[in-house]
Amino acid sequence: MRRSPIAAANWKMNLLRADAEAYCRTLLDGLERREGEAAAEVLLFPPFPLLPAVAAGLGGSRVAWGGQDLHPEDAGAHTGDVSGAQLADAGCAWALAGHSERRRDHGESDALVARKVAAALRNGLAPLLCVGETKAERDGGATFEVLGRQLAISLPPLAASGSPPRSFALAYEPVWAIGTGDTATPETAQRAHGYLREVLAERLGEPVATATRILYGGSVKPGNAAELFAGPDVDGFLVGGASLDAAEFLDIIRGCR
Repeated sequence: MRRSPIAAANWKMNLLRADAEAYCRTLLDGLERREGEAAAEVLLFPPFPLLPAVAAGLGGSRVAWGGQDLHPEDAGAHTGDVSGAQLADAGCAWALAGHSERRRDHGESDALVARKVAAALRNGLAPLLCVGETKAERDGGATFEVLGRQLAISLPPLAASGSPPRSFALAYEPVWAIGTGDTATPETAQRAHGYLREVLAERLGEPVATATRILYGGSVKPGNAAELFAGPDVDGFLVGGASLDAAEFLDIIRGCR
């Protein structure tokens, strides 16, 4: 049986309050009109200042929202950071951990990402753990080595928590494809996702690996979503630039079926 897919929109550092309000209206209207066409679980990851607008716009709907990042501690003297407790208080159900841009722009290590996964779980948030290789690593034939290392360090909090598979997800982000327009082929995406599921089985057991959703994130667009989703281990998408337009994101959601 196919796992229930996820379509997640990561707005990154984009949009303002009026944009978020209009986006939520368009998204909910489109989902209502296409109810019979899209069975994906839909998530939004807005910038922190837009969480109240998104919560107001989506409250009572089937769409969930989350934080783009969180601090590993629940409170303290950490200027500019946001805690898992604060995200949960803002109505978030999810939190991104280890996004490639956090790793690149802020030097986040695998060990720090693991602490953030633990913080999400501790605060009742479902972590969406992001992993992926750079172009240099890919060209050097190190894709599986990198993915295996990232999971080896980041998965222990999940193993220790005994969390059910629906309380977290993975996202494969080929860093060389993010924002470049260079998308992994369906075969490349499936190979990476299949490997990630093998590692999950080794570390968390076959039942957890079979049930865990693994999303693809790397220049996903309406024109390639259905082809990528055809891979048996591709369970949806983490969408960046193409998610900033609600109508375009709705078309990607339609590809998850």
